[in-house]
Amino acid sequence: MNNAIEISNLRKQYKNFSLDNISFSVPSGFVSGFIGENGAGKTTTLKLILGMAMKDGGSINLFGKPADDVSLKEDLGVLFEQPYYQEDWTPVDIEKAMRPFYKKWSSETFHQYMKRFSLDSKQKYKTMSRGMKMKLGIAVTLAHDAKLLLLDEPTSGLDPVGRDEILGFFRDYMVEENRTIFFSTHITSDLEKIADYIIYIKNGKIIYSGLKDELIDKYCLVRGGTGDLPHSKRKQILGLREHPGGFDGMIEIKDIAGFPAGVIMETVSLDDIMVRMSRPAKKCQEEI
Repeated sequence: MNNAIEISNLRKQYKNFSLDNISFSVPSGFVSGFIGENGAGKTTTLKLILGMAMKDGGSINLFGKPADDVSLKEDLGVLFEQPYYQEDWTPVDIEKAMRPFYKKWSSETFHQYMKRFSLDSKQKYKTMSRGMKMKLGIAVTLAHDAKLLLLDEPTSGLDPVGRDEILGFFRDYMVEENRTIFFSTHITSDLEKIADYIIYIKNGKIIYSGLKDELIDKYCLVRGGTGDLPHSKRKQILGLREHPGGFDGMIEIKDIAGFPAGVIMETVSLDDIMVRMSRPAKKCQEEI
């Protein structure tokens, strides 16, 4: 399998945070989700990939080339949570500013997306809604036939209808072969709908990189009443909570044997995995 992104032993040190020799790959032709808590290192990693920050060590390759190869810009489409354009510009102004930077820029494609998204080419950027700005960013990103989309929180701040519309567009984008999306978000329910692979970063370290379904199928939620938690199982439960009514937590499927018959097992979501992996085991007094 060819990889659109290959990162090996990437390091970046800040005063209060560091990327700790992270390594992962993003396979070509798929949607890969990049998850983690705020401050875990998602945006830092994206900035390093794009050369917006200088790495302290390691390597970053895109399509088999060093990430700083200027020829790669034609194949990259970049969209951050807040697209950065002059507030008084209209879409026409934005196209005039962007077009000279890309040999494969297509005005026809740009205006097709403008029409598809029902955007007014004369409306000033500062008067657009959050969803309209994101759609305009997508139109700009794809006007030069990008093969790899690097997205940082593209659905953040949108209502459910707006998020579903954006995700539908990404599905349409992936219909053509040799296209790849690397999608950083804290809205994991979006990734459950669209992602094939998951890269999970926590405190500057990669703790999972692989198929989304394999990660979800690895765990289950477990809950039971008072006296249903064997002492031997305590260390196996992630995010264990004990309360007057019993306990709950998450456990690997391979470790579920040994609980009393009344204990309930349930499937997990990506949200469940992130919450339970981030929560220290504790006892609480409130009823759940």
